[in-house]
Amino acid sequence: MRALCWAGADLLEVCRVPDPELRNAQDMIVRVRRSTTCGADLPLLAGRVPEASAGEVLGREFLGDVVEVGPEVRRHRVADRVVVSAAVACGACWFCRQGLPACCDNGTSGVTAEPEWGQPSAGGYGRPARLGGFAGGHAEYVRVPYADVGAFAVPESVSDDRAVFAADAAPAGWYGAELGEVAPGDVVAVWGAGAVGQLTAGAAVARGAHRVIVVDDRDDRLRMVAGHEGVEALNHRYVDVLAELRERSGGRGPDVCVDASGVATVPVRWPVAEPDGGAALREAVHACRKGGVVVVLDARPGFVDRFPLGALADKGLAVRAARRRGGAAIPALLARMARDELVTEHLATHRMPLERGAEGYALFRDRTDGCVRVVFTP
Repeated sequence: MRALCWAGADLLEVCRVPDPELRNAQDMIVRVRRSTTCGADLPLLAGRVPEASAGEVLGREFLGDVVEVGPEVRRHRVADRVVVSAAVACGACWFCRQGLPACCDNGTSGVTAEPEWGQPSAGGYGRPARLGGFAGGHAEYVRVPYADVGAFAVPESVSDDRAVFAADAAPAGWYGAELGEVAPGDVVAVWGAGAVGQLTAGAAVARGAHRVIVVDDRDDRLRMVAGHEGVEALNHRYVDVLAELRERSGGRGPDVCVDASGVATVPVRWPVAEPDGGAALREAVHACRKGGVVVVLDARPGFVDRFPLGALADKGLAVRAARRRGGAAIPALLARMARDELVTEHLATHRMPLERGAEGYALFRDRTDGCVRVVFTP
């Protein structure tokens, strides 16, 4: 089958790889209808993930039709249209039973190489096999392990372009608001106007936030943000972000600050701007009101230096972080999509066949031509 593979730093190619096969009784095979670019792909694409090897199949978020099921799959049948959670979870380990599928002990391909994190998290699609990952969704077919746990039927009324964002971007955005415990009357600031940042802002509005402000440096993305009811846009190139956020929060600072900047470096106020977005996190810590919450929606490898630990402790801030949400929220998000309460297809600013994968990722990486996400069709 055809698949979009990593071929070295900043190199992608469509290659032929073996068709996936059922390996376990809980597996199923999905024929891909849609897959999207994701910020978590960019460190690998740039050659910043040493565990990666040429031939890795990318694609964290995808949707498709079931073509084969293992004997222990109960929730899905051949021809079902499903969206698949980006986090692979078994549903039965201690972490899954605690409602933490993204921390699953068993949802890996069997190999992990993340000693700098202390413990490995759940596996995921489009991640290197040596990091516990699985072949991704930028392919004609994908093997889905633990299918009854991680795959979800898509309501007939929900389009492919809308539903594919339920794989990861929408759960991540809504999880950001949940981790921040956004409550009615709160002022919320979100760094990053990509798909996850916009969906975090929408979730904060849905939870009753009084003001939601998104910070970025791209006018095209901020125009999209400003088009959502209850969401304000702030371009850090033109204003003093800290002063403006205090002004909009009664002089205190936002109650909840969310770093959804991904690999982009959003603020420029602080002296060092790491390519992994450490400057955004520092600004969020300094902006947040005393006793507030800072949320890090992180999909980046490595370390962030010059972290303002003194400000964190002195202000009594809580910091909560997540790499991915897992599938627990997906059914509720699909139901919202079916009721038109959650609209996401506008985030698919570009649509391309898989053969144009290198072009699509260049647009996504460089944020050119108004690109937020590229949706691929095999």
